[in-house]
Amino acid sequence: MTDRIAVLQADIAKLEIDAIVNAANEGLRPGGGVDGAIRRAAGWKLNAATMKIGGCPTGEAVVTEGFALPARWIIHTAGPVWKGGGAGEDEQLARCYRSCMARAAEIGARRVAFPAISTGVYGFPADRAAAIAVREIRAALASGADFDEIVLVAFGDDDLAVLSDALAPEGGGGEGAA
Repeated sequence: MTDRIAVLQADIAKLEIDAIVNAANEGLRPGGGVDGAIRRAAGWKLNAATMKIGGCPTGEAVVTEGFALPARWIIHTAGPVWKGGGAGEDEQLARCYRSCMARAAEIGARRVAFPAISTGVYGFPADRAAAIAVREIRAALASGADFDEIVLVAFGDDDLAVLSDALAPEGGGGEGAA
C-alpha cells in the first residue's frame, strides 16, 4: 500500500497530476495559503466556478476543473478549524480525506495530490493531521480504491519531516490519531 503513497516538497499548483486537493474555506471564497496559490495559478475562471458552487461544508469535497493548472481537476475541501481537539476536529479532518478520495474516484483521477489540510491558519497540529491523512489514505487503498499514486505535498522542510514520519511504517498513520 505505502508504495502508492509518496511525500513530496513542492508547489502543489505546479504538479502535473490528475487532481490536486485545495484546502478551501466553507464558502469557497478566495483565501490565502494553499487556496491562494492554487487560485493564482488556475486563473480567474476558478473563482467563477467556486462562486457558482456556492459552498462546501466542513468535511465534504466538491470538484472543479483545473483551468490553467497542469492538474486536470481541483478537489476543494473545507477542513476543520482547530479548537483544542475536543470539538470533533479529528473526525472532521478524516471526513475531508474520505470525501476527497471519493470525489477523486468518481472523476477517475488515478494520481491525486493533497496538501496538509487545516494545518496552516486553521491551526490543526501538523503531526496529528499527518497521522490522520496517512491513516485515511491507507484505509482507502486497503479497501480497494483504484489509484496509482497519492502524493502528500509538503510546503516546507518541517512539513516534509512530519509527513515523512507519518508515512513511515512505525509512524503516526496508525490508530493513535483519531
